[in-house]
Amino acid sequence: MVELLFEDIFTLEALDPDGKKLDKVSRIEARSEQFDMYMQLDVNTEAYPLHVGDKFTMVLAPTLSLDGTPDSYFTQGGRESLADKFEYAMHGKLYKISVEGSGANVKVEIYASFGGLLMMLTGYPANAANFQLDQRLFLLMRKV
Repeated sequence: MVELLFEDIFTLEALDPDGKKLDKVSRIEARSEQFDMYMQLDVNTEAYPLHVGDKFTMVLAPTLSLDGTPDSYFTQGGRESLADKFEYAMHGKLYKISVEGSGANVKVEIYASFGGLLMMLTGYPANAANFQLDQRLFLLMRKV
């Protein structure tokens, strides 16, 4: 069984808040329902169109293998995988974890790059306990 690093439902709040920078890619801003996490994420919106107000499940997983076997890249070898349950998938690497603030106002920021498409996930440190620097991960999304 795959142990997920993070899973929550997000609502898309803004699309390209700083203006459109790339033709096929948009930066989205979204907030999660259960853990109140804030996310900025670059998405290939030509392949996976999104609109303000859309709700989607976002999962971060260390592997796509349903049995939890580690893998460091995505292959479509005909076997079932976690990606089969989602509409959009990216593979990348966690490159920075930082903690901001102190006491009750402490926040963690998690940064990952998926082949140049960036993600920043911000929220309470308890929600980031499973993440490690230089960790390979898969980001999976499906609209709800």
